[in-house]
Amino acid sequence: MTNPQKASVEDKELVALFDGLDTPGVSDALDKLGLHGQAFNIAPLADYAYPIVGPAFTVKYIPASVPPGTVGDFIDDVAEGDVVVIDNDGRTDCTVWGDIMTQYAGLRGVAGTVIDGVCRDVSKALGDCYPLFTAGRFMRTGKDRVQVESVNTTIAVGTVRVATRDIVVADANGVVIVPRARAREVAEEARQIESVESSIRERIANGATIREARTALGYHTLQRKAS
Repeated sequence: MTNPQKASVEDKELVALFDGLDTPGVSDALDKLGLHGQAFNIAPLADYAYPIVGPAFTVKYIPASVPPGTVGDFIDDVAEGDVVVIDNDGRTDCTVWGDIMTQYAGLRGVAGTVIDGVCRDVSKALGDCYPLFTAGRFMRTGKDRVQVESVNTTIAVGTVRVATRDIVVADANGVVIVPRARAREVAEEARQIESVESSIRERIANGATIREARTALGYHTLQRKAS
């Protein structure tokens, strides 16, 4: 299946900035820059071997009205390479993502899904290696319980504000959200931090003590916000 919704040139450029970076490095960079982007209590469904990176396609759910609204038709508008980021107010009593959504998103090249809430049909996501990051899993449907209020508006996930097209980085450690306007700055800072940590690992491999290596390269201040 071909997705008619394609990534923009700018989206591709911003995503490429984070190639080879992981959430710990990006998290440290956010701390260094005084930015809050770590999505608390949102965990990967599996220990994914590689990070996913993509622009956020944001979705806000609310309790269902009478008659209830729709729950998943927005997926037709998600571009290839996007990360669907769903705010369900952290609800764990009903789901907003299941096997049909997993299958369709995978066929259309969606990078992954982040949910402040729960998912179901996890065997499909695991079998298809579709990246899911959630507050848990539960089998009860969200139909007639919740509905989509808005898409591509500013939402909250795991205590983090997420604006549409912010950059999402997610891996086996969890999820971080990078404000789009600061993406280049964050990526550059993360690479500098990773370079220092790589040098520390190299010194340790060559016989230095961890104290010596960390002291020499300023490990304990790497993430400290500049005064």
